[in-house]
Amino acid sequence: MYLRKFAPILVSLALVGILPYNCAPKEEKSSFKTAYSTWSSYLGDSGRSHFSTLSQITPENVQHLKVAWSYEASDWGQMQMNPIVVDSILYGVTAALRVVALHAETGKEIWQFGDSVKVWHSTSRGVSYWEKGNDKRILCTRGSDLFALDALTGKPIPSFGNNGKIDMRSGMPESAKNKFVISNTPGTVYKDLIVMPLRVSEGQGAPPGDIMAFNLITGVVEWVFHTLPEKGEAGYETWSEDPRESSIVGAANNWAGMAVDEETGIIYVPTGSAAPDFYGGNRLGSNLYANSLLALDANTGKRLWHFQFTHHDIWDRDPPAPPNLLMVERHGKKIPAVAQVTKQGYVYVFHRKTGEPLFDIEEVPVPPTTILGEEAWPTQPIPVKPKPFARQAQDLTQTDISAFAENKEELLEIFKTSDKRLYAPPALTPNFLFPGYDGAAEWGGTAADPDEGIIYVNSNEMAWNLQLGLADPIAKEMPQGKAAYQQYCASCHQNNREGIIASGFPSLLDLQLRKEKSEVATIITNGKGMMTGFPQLEKEEIDALLRFLFEEEVQHNVVETSIERTNDPSYKHTGYNKFLDNKGLPGISPPWGTMHAIDLNTGEYIWSIPFGDTPQLGEAGKGTGCENYGGAVVTENGLLFIAATKDGYFRVFNKHTGHILWQYKLPAAAFATPAMYEVNGKQYIAIACGGEKLGTKKGNQIIAFALE
Repeated sequence: MYLRKFAPILVSLALVGILPYNCAPKEEKSSFKTAYSTWSSYLGDSGRSHFSTLSQITPENVQHLKVAWSYEASDWGQMQMNPIVVDSILYGVTAALRVVALHAETGKEIWQFGDSVKVWHSTSRGVSYWEKGNDKRILCTRGSDLFALDALTGKPIPSFGNNGKIDMRSGMPESAKNKFVISNTPGTVYKDLIVMPLRVSEGQGAPPGDIMAFNLITGVVEWVFHTLPEKGEAGYETWSEDPRESSIVGAANNWAGMAVDEETGIIYVPTGSAAPDFYGGNRLGSNLYANSLLALDANTGKRLWHFQFTHHDIWDRDPPAPPNLLMVERHGKKIPAVAQVTKQGYVYVFHRKTGEPLFDIEEVPVPPTTILGEEAWPTQPIPVKPKPFARQAQDLTQTDISAFAENKEELLEIFKTSDKRLYAPPALTPNFLFPGYDGAAEWGGTAADPDEGIIYVNSNEMAWNLQLGLADPIAKEMPQGKAAYQQYCASCHQNNREGIIASGFPSLLDLQLRKEKSEVATIITNGKGMMTGFPQLEKEEIDALLRFLFEEEVQHNVVETSIERTNDPSYKHTGYNKFLDNKGLPGISPPWGTMHAIDLNTGEYIWSIPFGDTPQLGEAGKGTGCENYGGAVVTENGLLFIAATKDGYFRVFNKHTGHILWQYKLPAAAFATPAMYEVNGKQYIAIACGGEKLGTKKGNQIIAFALE
């Protein structure tokens, strides 16, 4: 943002090489133009619109886009981050959670903040920015810590918390102090507050997913909203037992990010499912405020209204992205709206101030459970409009098995014997979960034209298997390491340690040939990628688990007392298995990825197209669509920019028609949302290319494009 009173400061910085000399303050534009001409907030603005009014790049000249600069990070791997740009500095996060400040015109590094020795294995979607007078701060996370950095130097602000950092668990109950709590998504800034999204465990014993606002100057907790209500609070009656006193139940956290209406002071918070994810026998009831959109007073945390998308979630159907704030038209009048996309492929649209649905939502009867001790909720809320932007399991037939599959009969048998009913509850027999665990919509978020009431959402169409099994008893004579593996690791990496490679869970066989114990110990404690960490484990238990993983437990004939499991659910999730053919391609027919433009004024689709290609199939793979993670940027003058696809391309579409105008093969797949900005009169769009996800090659670059 270009503020006239800071011109002398900016010029001084330019003279010492921190900023370009000619980044002088610019003339004020209209409020609409100004609000969407910068990219100083996650996903572009506080309404998470992914929208820009910059217009130098047009449908007529977009084919002349070229690489303007590229930055190579010192570490390699998945980068989900959406860069932000403030006063000609681009801020981003590398694969090892190192924060970098780059000259936005050249890509030259200005400063870097991070541990030069310790490598963090989590993912980050970016940073937040706050300023007050000459005080300019970057807010970032690493583990459970929230850091406040000087935006111009990268040095921690000593007056913030403890020498520049606070533990985000400081506002949580004592029971959460040693549990896994991190943040993958930038916090939402409002006045002198930052409200932090939190990622916690999805299994038993997870901490409560409280919504917390921290003072940006001091780091002190200003307010807390209990998503798991305390006794006496509204929503408490929707739980069969006290959720805050349970040693099993937790979560209902916001991990995907939030949006804030700065004019009204209302913050919109989508919450995740309660833990444990797939068995709810210890948390009977509808489980407020899990799986909800909360409208809170951003000043106090007071609840204004809420809507629950999934009652008593046992499918992990948490909203995967921040909501969009936009205006829609009803009866010739503009109405402030908030729209939330979901993993199921539904779009829910509400009046921003009252929470009134702007399209009817029906409570639809759904099947009962067959699991002892479980009580599935009898209805679920389904919007009448818009129609789902992904196919639904109950609508698929045998003709939807992929024609590309060589093992079609095998896939057909799985398909025929799987439960495909709407909201079929998890059972000891397989469910056909489609859209899958990761959803139709993803964490990359939905782009919106905030004044025209149109959203642009990319979607996955991948089927997965959902199934429960009986929890294996842990024998008293079982070695402690094997017992720990069975409790914490087997659901993803399988009892035989072979993993589910196609689903992103690596084999742990022969681990001693590939990893050092110290690295594996760090991953166990802190997590890696989408794997949650287990900081609550004592050193003795970690050492025992390492002996098992490194095949030393039997070798040394170590027999130890097993860990104790009390009140453990009788059922366990059997793992995340994709419905794939014998070549690793989706077992259903294409499209496997799609892109949609939806008019929320009417609830009708403007266009829908396959999104991405499948190079593995040669010419036949063009137009099949493919898996995609990351969001789009849409411009006022008619363009939609998006990478996100497994095939590794960066593409530009005509936002009115869905027609492709330009594409570029990136050095590594970009599972991230781009950022659009302007420096010295030139328009740029930057994207992080980290690859690694979905089996793609690793990358380490941030690349900016501009007209040649």
